[in-house]
Amino acid sequence: MTKRIFITATNTDIGKTYTTKLLLREFASRGIRVGVIKPIETGVVDDFAPDGSELLECVKELNKEFKDLCVKDIVPITYELPAAPFVSSNNAKLNLQQLDKTVAKLEELCDVLIIEGAGGLYVPIDEDMMMVDLIKHFGASALLVTHCSLGCINDTLLSEKVLEYKKIKHAVAFNCRENDESFSTVSEPYFLKTQFDVLKVDKNIDTICDVLYNL
Repeated sequence: MTKRIFITATNTDIGKTYTTKLLLREFASRGIRVGVIKPIETGVVDDFAPDGSELLECVKELNKEFKDLCVKDIVPITYELPAAPFVSSNNAKLNLQQLDKTVAKLEELCDVLIIEGAGGLYVPIDEDMMMVDLIKHFGASALLVTHCSLGCINDTLLSEKVLEYKKIKHAVAFNCRENDESFSTVSEPYFLKTQFDVLKVDKNIDTICDVLYNL
């Protein structure tokens, strides 16, 4: 049975693709066959999917069974407008059957399938589904990638409450960037005081993998 891990975030441009690639490399270093899918990508112009292209290049290095795949094989649904899928698709109904078929094909090639979402948990896909509902549909555990700038306490706790409400097994990882020097003084003290596991993408990817694999 392939392990499914869904990568989500507190917002867009938080570092999902960056984190996904680190996870792929860490799992592969352990001798695990890795795979990846980004079910929906917006902002795709002239058939160029930026995130999907990065992910495909990475996974091809790590799993030879992906060597003959193209971007469309791991990014089955794309839209040109860089917006929520609900808007980009003019509220087209999500084709879950298409996604399920893609997942099934990819799972023949891997033992861990990392699923990268689009935006945050409450990004609308169509009238009936938000991004968080896609996690439930796939029966996946989740990694919530959050930021380290001012406001991360609120953003992190709100998103985690959604995962808890939906009864989704999850872990949280902080993607701290060069301009986030204030994290240790303005936000991290709260997390440490409340015994919140502060796992950082750039420093604790091995521990993050351990946690996700055992969820």
